[in-house]
Formats: sequence, C-alpha cells, structure tokens
Amino acid sequence: MKISEEIQELIRSLSKIPGFGNRSAVRATIALISERENRLRPLLSALAQVDAAISPCPVCGNFDTVSPCGICKNPGRDNKILCIVEDISDLWAMERGNIFSGRYHILGGILSAIQGIEPADLNLSPLPARIRDEGVTEVILALPSTVDAKITSHYIKSLLEGTGVRITELASGIPLGGELSFLDEGTIEEALKGRKTI
Repeated sequence: MKISEEIQELIRSLSKIPGFGNRSAVRATIALISERENRLRPLLSALAQVDAAISPCPVCGNFDTVSPCGICKNPGRDNKILCIVEDISDLWAMERGNIFSGRYHILGGILSAIQGIEPADLNLSPLPARIRDEGVTEVILALPSTVDAKITSHYIKSLLEGTGVRITELASGIPLGGELSFLDEGTIEEALKGRKTI
C-alpha cells in the first residue's frame, strides 16, 4: 500500500522527536489520523499555541510563556543558590520533585572535543556577572557523570575563580554516565542534599 506524501512527512517529522523511532512515529501517526477530532486537532492547537507563546528566558534559558520565566520571577526562590544544568530537561527533572528552591542556569550542552563544542558554544559568558549581580553565594554543578561533564565542571570552576562563590556538585547516587532527566526524584533529592564542595 502506498502511503501519501503528507502522511509520510508526518511520520518523518515525528520520528525526529527524541524517544520516537520510526515504529513509534508510525503508531503515533495512525493514532492521530484515526481520531482527528480527539487527538490530531487538539495537538495541532496546542502546538500552535506553544509556537506562538513560548520563548527562552533571557536570564536562565528555560522555556516559558513569560519573560523572565516563572522560576526567575518567583520572589520565593532563593537567589543566593544557582544550580547549573546541561539542558532544560534537567531543570524540569529537578522541578518535577519540588526538591530545589534556588535558581537555575542552563548551559545548553557540555564541552566536548569530539563533537567540537567549545566554551563559546555554551551559555557560559554571563555566569560571572550573574553571580556578582544577583549576590549568588553557592553554585551547584548538576551535570551528568561523564568525562565531558567533568571537563565542563573544571572549566566553570576556573571561570568563577576569584568570585568567592562556593562551588559544589551533586553527591554520589548519580550513576556514572547518568543524566538527571532519566533519574527519579528521590535519587536527585539525595544527590542534591549530599552535594559536596569541589
């Protein structure tokens, strides 16, 4: 059976979403077009609303419908503690469990010689000024347990030398090679509570 080009394009687009392979994209496409009123049209509406309303926060890099984002604008957050994460999924993983009450800074990746990711490719340059201007006293490096993340942590530590800020990292409990977005809230909370100065 020949599948129309429009349906093939939907399958191709869905298969590019992380966590979707070709089979998942085919199943999702069938579900969407089989129930257009209940699934496809609400999804199209939600996607259009997100596309029109969402923008990156100029302070931390999170996505939200307000600028700065709701976390950065929240006066109840502790602006003395800044948690540095690799990407938005890590921030959302920490927020999912309501285990951290400080503020965030999203790097947008980690340094990688193999992939050619250098300091200029990451959201690093605003860090020293942000720490000074916001009166940050502790920076928590909540990065994955990988070699590239350790190199990134070392670079951040040298970048912040002379600011007087305490630099800590998550405690053990994060498995080697582990990413925050794949961990349960309990593991993240224990790693956050047991963080150590580096």
